[in-house]
Amino acid sequence: MGTQMTERFSAPGATLVKLFGRPAHESSEFAVRARRVRDIGVRTAVTQAVFVTALTLVSALALALVYGLGGFYALRGELDAGSVVALALLLTRLYSPLTALASARVDVMSALVSFERVFEVLDLKPLIQEKPDAQALPDAPTSVEFDQVRFAYPSADKVSLASLEEVATLDSRGGVEVLKGISFRAEPGQMVALVGSSGAGKSTIAQLLPRLYDVDEGAVRLGGVDVRDLTADSIRDTLGMVTQDGHLFHDSIRANLLLARPEATEEEIWDSLRRARLADLIESLPDGLDTVVGERGYRLSGGERQRLTIARLLLARPRVVILDEATAHLDSTSEAAVQEALAEALDGRTAIVIAHRLSTIRAADLILVVEDGRVVEQGTHATLLAEGGRYAELHSTQFDAPAIAA
Repeated sequence: MGTQMTERFSAPGATLVKLFGRPAHESSEFAVRARRVRDIGVRTAVTQAVFVTALTLVSALALALVYGLGGFYALRGELDAGSVVALALLLTRLYSPLTALASARVDVMSALVSFERVFEVLDLKPLIQEKPDAQALPDAPTSVEFDQVRFAYPSADKVSLASLEEVATLDSRGGVEVLKGISFRAEPGQMVALVGSSGAGKSTIAQLLPRLYDVDEGAVRLGGVDVRDLTADSIRDTLGMVTQDGHLFHDSIRANLLLARPEATEEEIWDSLRRARLADLIESLPDGLDTVVGERGYRLSGGERQRLTIARLLLARPRVVILDEATAHLDSTSEAAVQEALAEALDGRTAIVIAHRLSTIRAADLILVVEDGRVVEQGTHATLLAEGGRYAELHSTQFDAPAIAA
């Protein structure tokens, strides 16, 4: 019930529900979960009440029996009245802890179930593990290399908890090969662009570089070293990434920026904002850098949110930059401004750029056309256009079709 409330009744979730006109359905779904929670609570309370009532009844009957029989024998002179009272007091002292144990039993059973889930989480082995002898990457211009990389996303049953087994069986896509022998090399300071159809594997390539997943075959190398042989801190210090959604935490602008470099100075923060063409906007806000952006940054427009994530990247000053549709949410004016900022930021740095809008990657040193997990074409913008292949087809679709329609 709590998970549904967090997902469906948050600001983006509630907006989605309203837009698609199903608030009544979501309310009924929540009511079902709430009834289940209520029923479990009622059963727990009834069970506890039964234990307590039964022990109280037994205690009362035993006390009545002691006083009844004890009084009868005391009147006959076969038993002292003091012995009867002492026995009654002993029974009272005995049944009080027994009644408390009735409640303890329910609490212990609940705790055991909780501990079982906790240990299940603790025993789950992470997919990505750092080697004991992992090395740090030298602080120098860094190359990027993919060497015959093959990769398939792990199935849900390999990454989900056993208690979520029912959910895990709903996803059967795991094990299907997404990348099928990807090979390319980006020299230090070069920009390599990835283009192609949606679902071709471009974002997967970007996720393998920071080692969000490990390859099944082949190798991904930074500075000539396999990322599996590098420390996690070294990879984080070397790479900077801007994703498609431009995710921000429900915190201040300052806190979201300092996530990249906690030790950054005020001047460095404003410098990154100016280079991302966002300084004027931040200065116009009443709270400036202390303005809270809201959940997932919903208080900012899509373009402003994306430029803020680019400012965070600029503040981090990585040696290798990954841009996964970084300008997808920008209008033409903002895109031009950000492209200028990125050109300055990428100077001397290795860049892997994923783009559907081919106008953003014309100056790339190498363009890779990815289709169905394979590199089907590679070259510069001019050479690929001259070949008249898939890249030329994509270019024609974006730039020639509107003119024909007009």
